[in-house]
Amino acid sequence: MLNSSKGFTLIELLIVMAILGMLAALVGPKLFNQIGKGRISTAATQMSSMEVALDAYRLDMFKYPSSLEDLLKNSSNSPKWNGPYMKKGIPKDPWGNEYQYKKPGREGRDYDLYSFGADGREGGEKDDADILSWQVN
Repeated sequence: MLNSSKGFTLIELLIVMAILGMLAALVGPKLFNQIGKGRISTAATQMSSMEVALDAYRLDMFKYPSSLEDLLKNSSNSPKWNGPYMKKGIPKDPWGNEYQYKKPGREGRDYDLYSFGADGREGGEKDDADILSWQVN
């Protein structure tokens, strides 16, 4: 009588694992590249929302705020203040760092709003590059 057991041989399992390893090696880097692009897109969207809030503040107060925190509280006790202008607070960038806001901005801009990117420092390349509101919107 033949003992017919069903299952996979060691060779079959090794071949399947090798194929899966090759697929992971090909797809993995592309997937991580998309994650970086997604974070940059998220930062651009968040900065766009902050720009709307900054413009609303300017319409009420006739000037841009001196800091992003002024979008949340009436630090000048002005009766014209109609905030908070950011209902959920000032978000952190997708890497968990604070957004940078300078008033007045450089090169004649009313303000500069930007993120330092993945490394949290000025400058950098690729994912570490600064994300500047005046360049992404």
